[in-house]
Amino acid sequence: MPETRIKLAEKLRILQLETLYDLAVSLHADRPEQELVDELLQRVCAALDPAAAVAVTRDPLGEARATASVGWSGDPPAGEELLAGAVWGELVASGQPLVWRDGELAGRDYGELLAVPLAGREVYLGYVAVCDKEVRGGEGGGFSGDDRRFLGSVAALAGVALEGVRQMENLEVQREKLEEENRALKDRLVDGLDGPRIVAHTRVMRQVIERVQRVAPRKVSVVVRGESGTGKELIARLLHVLSGRPGALVAVNCGALPESLLESELFGIEAGVATGVGARRGTFQLADGGTLFLDEIGDMPHPLQVRLLRALQEGEIVRVGGARPIPVDVRLVAATHQELERLVAEKRFREDLYYRLKGVELQLPPLRERREDIPHLLRQFSSDFCRREGLQQPVFDSAALALLMSHDYPGNVRELQNLAEAAISLAEGRVDAGLVRSLMGGAAPSAGGPEPLDLAAVERRHITRVLRMADGNKSQAAQLLGIDRRTLQRRGF
Repeated sequence: MPETRIKLAEKLRILQLETLYDLAVSLHADRPEQELVDELLQRVCAALDPAAAVAVTRDPLGEARATASVGWSGDPPAGEELLAGAVWGELVASGQPLVWRDGELAGRDYGELLAVPLAGREVYLGYVAVCDKEVRGGEGGGFSGDDRRFLGSVAALAGVALEGVRQMENLEVQREKLEEENRALKDRLVDGLDGPRIVAHTRVMRQVIERVQRVAPRKVSVVVRGESGTGKELIARLLHVLSGRPGALVAVNCGALPESLLESELFGIEAGVATGVGARRGTFQLADGGTLFLDEIGDMPHPLQVRLLRALQEGEIVRVGGARPIPVDVRLVAATHQELERLVAEKRFREDLYYRLKGVELQLPPLRERREDIPHLLRQFSSDFCRREGLQQPVFDSAALALLMSHDYPGNVRELQNLAEAAISLAEGRVDAGLVRSLMGGAAPSAGGPEPLDLAAVERRHITRVLRMADGNKSQAAQLLGIDRRTLQRRGF
C-alpha cells in the first residue's frame, strides 16, 4: 500500500476514534431525543462520508419519534416511511447490521447501503443507515470493515443514550405525579388526619356515601350532580381514595378556563407550538393510573367535547400541536350543577359524550335539604379553622345556631364554612345572633315560614343582599357566598 494511502487510513481511524469519544460525551448530555438523533447523524456523516444517511427512532407503540436525514433531494423521508420499509423489518428480524446493494430506501436509489439497529435493553429503538461512500483523497471502493465496526459502535452508544433519555422522561412523569399526590395529601391533612371528612348524618347523605363505597372500586365513569358548593370535589376525592388506584387525583374546572387554555391543560402541549412554549404534560397524563375530576363539565366548549369523547373511547390523547397518540389509563369523575339532558336537547352538549359519561350518577342534595347536618358541619369547620389559625374555639349561642339552621344557603356547604370562619374571626369568645345576622346581610328567612317565596326567589334576594354588603363588588360577593364569580354571572348578576 502506498505511503499516502497508509497515512490516510490512519487519519481516518483516528478521526473515527475521536468521533466515538466526542459522541460518547455529547450523547449523554441532558438533551431532547431529536437533538441527540441530529447529533448522531452529523457525527456519522463526518466520519464515513456517505452520499446519503438517515437515522430514525420509534416509540413503544411503533410510531416514528425522531428523524434526521441528509442527501435526499426534495422533501426529506418521513419517519413512518423509513419504519415501514424492508430495512427496518430485516433489522428487527435479524438484530444484526446489514449490507445491501443496488436498492432503494425511501424513494432514493443506492449502490450500497449499510444499516445498524439502535438498541436498548432487549428493545429496538430505531436504526441508522448510510448510503454510497463518497471518494476521499482518491480512494473509493465502498464501506470498509472498519466503517461497519465504527457504525456498530456508534449505534451501541446511541442506543444507551436514547434509553437514558426515555428513562429520564418517565422519571419526570413520575415526579409530576408525586407532586400532585403530595398536594392532595396536604389538602387531606388540612381537612383531617384521616383524610377528607364528609358529614353524612342525614339519611339522604348516607345513601350517597353508601353508593360511593359500592362504585369506587369499579372503573366506571361517575357523574356527580349538585348545586355549587355541595361538595362535589370532596365526593370525587372520596371515590379516588376508595378506588385504590395508584395514580394521582387531578382536578380541572372546565368553566374556569378559556377554550385554548383548557385544551392544553387537559391534553398537554408540544414544544414549539408558539414562540417560547415548551412541552408540557396535560392533566390526562398527570392522572394516568389515577382519577381525573372534571368539574363543571357542562361548561366545556363543544370542540373540546369531541376530543374528550375520543380520549375516553380510545384510551389515548394527542397533545396540542402533536400527532403521536399517548396511551392513558384514567378513571373519569365529572361534576356539574346543570341539567345535562337540557344541554343535550339544546345541542350545547354532545349526546354521545353524555351517554359515555353517564355510568353512575350521584346526586348531592343542597344544604337546605339536609339541615340536620348543619350543627355537625359547623362543629367541624370551627374545629379545623381554630386549629389551623391557632385560635380559641368560641361558643355559638342558641339564637345564632337558630339563624344558621334556618338559612337557605345559596352557596351551600361552602357558604356555611365561610360564614363560620368569618364569625369566629370577628367574635370575642362568643358568636351571637347579631354577628351572624350582620354577616348574612340582614334577617335570615325562617325555614317553613309563611313567606310565599320559592327557592329561586330566596336565592336571588340573598345574593342581592350580599352584593349590597360588598358595594357591588362581584368578586367579593362571590367570596362571601362561597361560590366563584362565573357562577354568580351565570345566575344573572
